[in-house]
Amino acid sequence: MFITLEGPEGSGKTTAVNAAVAELEKLGYQIVRTREPGGTQIAEQIRNVILDKANTAMDSRTEALLYAASRRQHLVEKVWPAVKDGKIVICDRYLDSSLAYQGGARGLGIENVLNINMFATEGTFPDLTLLFDLDPEVGLARIAANSDREVNRLDLEELSFHKKVRNTFLELAKQYPDRFVIIDASKSQKEVAKATLDTILARLCK
Repeated sequence: MFITLEGPEGSGKTTAVNAAVAELEKLGYQIVRTREPGGTQIAEQIRNVILDKANTAMDSRTEALLYAASRRQHLVEKVWPAVKDGKIVICDRYLDSSLAYQGGARGLGIENVLNINMFATEGTFPDLTLLFDLDPEVGLARIAANSDREVNRLDLEELSFHKKVRNTFLELAKQYPDRFVIIDASKSQKEVAKATLDTILARLCK
């Protein structure tokens, strides 16, 4: 199974999934944790270019194409082999992030960005997408308060940009109701972790 985690910046995906994965592994599931952009050596090199705070001159289409290139390499080297081997892949961000950030917030158009990614991924969609929904102002405040978290180029965008990201994610959840489940990320860490685990187990037991 291929599970992806999506949401605005600072939505607490990592914390919730760390707890959920620990419980899933206790139950005997083989889990592969990974992230986008990145996850493999080549894809991580592309990540460094995309998120470098010095690259403020990067064109929006260049950004979208780099994400798709990193995604392709990640699928080929890591995701597809793990799924084929019967493992559960849990990936922090996937193509819905491109649709939300570049398609929606950057204004490139969801369909245009989707077309790029259909070529890159050969039409690979997740079996389950968890959308950690949170008001962008709350998420950005969390980032500012967390000195351990990596601050990247996208974190530095205006609040209006992050609001567009959230709205696009919510539109995607309506468009793909069979694979999207919305998690209320404004709740406590314990509650969010429980909702994450319960959602994954429900899909695994179908």
